[in-house]
Amino acid sequence: MPASVLKTNVNTKSPEFEKNTRRMVELLTQIKNEEEQIRQGGGAKAIESQHKKGRLTARERIAKLIDPGAQFFELGGFAAYEMYEEWGGAPSAGTVTGLARVSGRTFMIIANDATVKAGAFFPMTAKKVIRAQNIAIENHIPTVYLVDSAGIFLPLQEDVFPDTDDFGRVFRNNAVMSAMGIPQLAAIMGMCVAGGAYLPVMCDHILMTEGSGLFLAGPALVQAAIGQKTSAEDLGGAKMHAQISGTVDFREPDDDACIARIRALADKMGAANPAPFSHIASRAPVHSAEEIYGIFSGDPAKQYDMREIIARIVDASEFEEYRAEYGETVLCGYARIGGWAVGIVANQKKHVQTLARGSDQKRLEFGGVIYTESAEKAARFILDCNQNRVPLIFLHDVNGFMVGKDAEWSGIIRAGAKMVNAVANSVVPKIAVICGGSFGAGHYAMCGKAYDPRFILAWPTARYAVMSGDAAAGTLVEIKLKQLEREGKKVDEKAKKELYESVRATYEHQTDPRYAAARLWVDAIIDPAHTREALIQALEAAALNPDIAEFKTGVLQT
Repeated sequence: MPASVLKTNVNTKSPEFEKNTRRMVELLTQIKNEEEQIRQGGGAKAIESQHKKGRLTARERIAKLIDPGAQFFELGGFAAYEMYEEWGGAPSAGTVTGLARVSGRTFMIIANDATVKAGAFFPMTAKKVIRAQNIAIENHIPTVYLVDSAGIFLPLQEDVFPDTDDFGRVFRNNAVMSAMGIPQLAAIMGMCVAGGAYLPVMCDHILMTEGSGLFLAGPALVQAAIGQKTSAEDLGGAKMHAQISGTVDFREPDDDACIARIRALADKMGAANPAPFSHIASRAPVHSAEEIYGIFSGDPAKQYDMREIIARIVDASEFEEYRAEYGETVLCGYARIGGWAVGIVANQKKHVQTLARGSDQKRLEFGGVIYTESAEKAARFILDCNQNRVPLIFLHDVNGFMVGKDAEWSGIIRAGAKMVNAVANSVVPKIAVICGGSFGAGHYAMCGKAYDPRFILAWPTARYAVMSGDAAAGTLVEIKLKQLEREGKKVDEKAKKELYESVRATYEHQTDPRYAAARLWVDAIIDPAHTREALIQALEAAALNPDIAEFKTGVLQT
């Protein structure tokens, strides 16, 4: 094998491998069962009601819209998970978003799910649509809106209406996308009322099915406001908008005809400008992706070699490792994924025996921790990737930066700031995958959500917080005990233990990837064995944007 091909030392028969595999399969089964439940939307009765109106559900529409055999890469599927339960819940935030090929071209698809509260916008619905639009803006992805919504969910209007990540931002994004030359097609396939009526009218193409309604105020509100009696069809039906107002471009008899028209329009769009990133024919990894289940350990106390994970993601398992013998708790190197050249920055979870900085004394560096040398290496590597127009992939399993006197003396804050600066100012596409822990400033340095990754994905084993559950529980309990002591209250060991377990359980729940996905901190929870496929779809989407800004870092602490 060439030197750049990663060799494997995995024993697939070991008890540890089998234990890890069982744990991962259990988590995946749980996630997939919950995903299937979410896909039911508002439930069987709501689906039946939609069908009685002669309309398809959001997911049925998407299935007919995308190319035969094409995969729908759903984004935000867990949005609003375990939220709004006092209102009966809002599965997937009442809207379905994701990427797929339509007439051979990648599109962002945003579809209201009318089986969930008539497609009304909850606070997370607006945020989910805006996140999908932002992905489309960052990557220049043509977008299709399948509109079937009753507008804002009025009981929560104060959380939906006014802010920069609320309902109005959707229409602002429509205008911005149009000005950027990003094609937008909107199909009104049900109700489209009040402020929501602006969305389709701000798109490039407007289609509308018979029986749908497009108006700023419905018949009841019109009568209450100005005393005028009118039918929904006369007020804002498809025929009226096609023949009288001239608002819609295409009037279609039903969902099937409307979807066929969208596909026909998409087929005639001009080609996107060529991507500036290196791309050649794809080659499969040498090693099986399913082995990731047994290699990865979600136990923070366990070690594993992140190179074994990389070997099962990259083309031909080839990895040109950068400064392999320096700063070894962060792996950096060049590879290809699906033929696309990438730079990989990954946390190494194996402990490393090295020499202390500025001496010949041996020291042990803990896996998953970013030390001064590894931060400096990563910062320099990120600069190289920007210089050479190479997209960046970040693989997270990080506890944070090293602390203590030795770390401070070595300049850990300065080195960490340098890495954060390089990540923040990167102009090439950044894609993050949270494999295990992603804690504290380590999350930021590894391109967390606040650092504009084009996509941020998570495995079921991901943990996402300021610190781990055990550390947080210990800290929070200590604070609580001191507060009780100041109040003159004594707490026995049993009460201390109960308090610790209560705090730990709450914190662990909040570090779960579903909690993060519910709030759109991650775009999707993916099967680790499908990481390569998800990254290929993300890279293909990112390549649609040919524009790369000038790379500047500003002041770097050296």
